[in-house]
Amino acid sequence: MVNNKEAIRRQLLKLDAAPMSSYHYREAALSILREAVPFAAACCTSVDPITLLSTGSSTDDIIEEIHHQLFEYEYGHEDYNSFEQLIHSEILAAALSGATEGQLERSGRYREVLRPAGLGDELRAALVYEETCWGYVTLFRTIDEPLFLEEEGLFIASVSPLLAKALKQKSLELPSMTARGRKDEPGILVLSELLEPQSLSAQAGYWLKELRSMENIGSDTLPRPIRAVCSRVLGQDGPKADETKDAKVCIRMPDGIYLSLRASKLEGAHGLIQLAVSFEPAKPADILPLVAQAYGLTARENQVIERIIRGFSTKELAQSLHISAYTVQDHLKSIFAKTGVNSRRELLWELFSRHS
Repeated sequence: MVNNKEAIRRQLLKLDAAPMSSYHYREAALSILREAVPFAAACCTSVDPITLLSTGSSTDDIIEEIHHQLFEYEYGHEDYNSFEQLIHSEILAAALSGATEGQLERSGRYREVLRPAGLGDELRAALVYEETCWGYVTLFRTIDEPLFLEEEGLFIASVSPLLAKALKQKSLELPSMTARGRKDEPGILVLSELLEPQSLSAQAGYWLKELRSMENIGSDTLPRPIRAVCSRVLGQDGPKADETKDAKVCIRMPDGIYLSLRASKLEGAHGLIQLAVSFEPAKPADILPLVAQAYGLTARENQVIERIIRGFSTKELAQSLHISAYTVQDHLKSIFAKTGVNSRRELLWELFSRHS
């Protein structure tokens, strides 16, 4: 039974207003959720709303030990309650016990990953706000603990928009006007098929250190965004293969600058498979879809901004979109209102100069 529902909601709303990093928010949110729905371990992940890949996770130690297996199952196997399924579900949270009708053994993830780690039932939630996913939460119980109740799943689903809204805000916080000291050069990291680091450039070492600091993990742990993009690339050869999905994320760094991280497969002699992960400050084209999602811009407004970036005049905008100049002005007014600016110049500054 869920304890103190309204008190928990009030705590989450209060937490939403507190100034803190995405990592510390995730940690605090899990602590509050534990008061309502008891669990043995948990994982809270923020995601790139475009590719739905992890931009950072907060996990308990027992989950950290099997995190790479959970990634591999998510992107390489068909199983119950995939996050992609939950995002499009009417109810945004579901327990593994409910999906399998109480027969956890039906799930390969349970048989191969959870049970060997001493874990039993699993409750997953997609964190969706205004039809966009900003993260995931997974709660775990041990084999000896009771299964999650339907009421508990419904409660987690009911508060998921609160969590999603907070993660969205964390991803959109403006950088400091005096942010300095970061490296702008791209970096390359090469990993084995088992995600073991093989070689890296000095710049990749810098970005790795920054990502590990963000997630509060040690130097022997691979940051979750890297696991996510690599798992998606490897999964493109499995039963869930979908080469149309980008293996990339755009991550807001502590100084507010966005880092673009992308993985690709390298095939060598004798069937050797390696993965190359590139790091570089995000380009305007990388940032625009994320910022457009965050500001709630429509598809048409996004098209207008794309052309503004390319230097189109109002007349050229109207001609390329087959609309009138008056309609272009209406779109511009809406864009300015949503982004809090008063001119095209201010818009470009807001979208890019302070993010890239």
